[in-house]
Amino acid sequence: MVLFPNAKINLGLNIVRKRKDGYHDLETFFYPLNIYDAVEIISEVNDKTQTPPIDSITFHSSGLTVEGSIENNLCVKAYQLLKKDFPLLPSIKMHLHKNIPMGAGLGGGSADGAFVLKLLNQKYHLQLSQQQFINYALQLGSDCPFFIINKPCLATSRGEKMSEINIDLSTYKFLLVNPQIHISTSWAFANIQPTVPIKPIQQIITQPIHTWKEELVNDFEQPVFKKYASIHSLKNEMYKMGAIYAAMSGSGSTVFGIFEKEKKIIPSFPQNYFVQEVAV
Repeated sequence: MVLFPNAKINLGLNIVRKRKDGYHDLETFFYPLNIYDAVEIISEVNDKTQTPPIDSITFHSSGLTVEGSIENNLCVKAYQLLKKDFPLLPSIKMHLHKNIPMGAGLGGGSADGAFVLKLLNQKYHLQLSQQQFINYALQLGSDCPFFIINKPCLATSRGEKMSEINIDLSTYKFLLVNPQIHISTSWAFANIQPTVPIKPIQQIITQPIHTWKEELVNDFEQPVFKKYASIHSLKNEMYKMGAIYAAMSGSGSTVFGIFEKEKKIIPSFPQNYFVQEVAV
């Protein structure tokens, strides 16, 4: 069985306050994108003479290089999380094909972990409710609960409180550019000053899109742009190419522009950059 985890962007991202538990309250608007990884349970491990290397799961990946140890991969953690509550889950082999850039603000790792929860639920008939899914996903990471709903929505608290809001972007398209700079989320949070916004994202996002340039902000842009001038220049380049709105997604480093669907875009970026035009 195989599923295809998709990417997301953040339309606005405000870090409102630091909580007593060490996390941050935020508000953002998540928007899913048609860029995909693939995760598959290939087969169960039935050889009783061999102990799988990571608590009953054998994990392999292809495509983009997956950084970090296998033990810290969210796909593996998702399996282990469910295994604690469903000890009869069998040993499995899992394969991840990585296409979404990592450390890029596109939520690829979070999507992978959330989709493994979905995959295991479907394959082994665990009958998890949506709220159970969200609770498990939040244990994997703050962005993971969004991929359970996976529809345009306003997210608050750590990101797990979500309200679907229907915004029509059907007459537009996205251009994504990632300069292959890996931004540490922990570094980004450590270099940000939480602030309560003057106007909430929920109000801004329902306004005409041409008003977003002046009002819809990503708080992470300030520290990231200060350290990485090349990322700041990407946003400026989007507007030079005719974007109606441009911003960095998440804690970076991907910058996206929203363009009229009919507009011809001829991007010119270094060959090592990830550049993709995405239809709505």
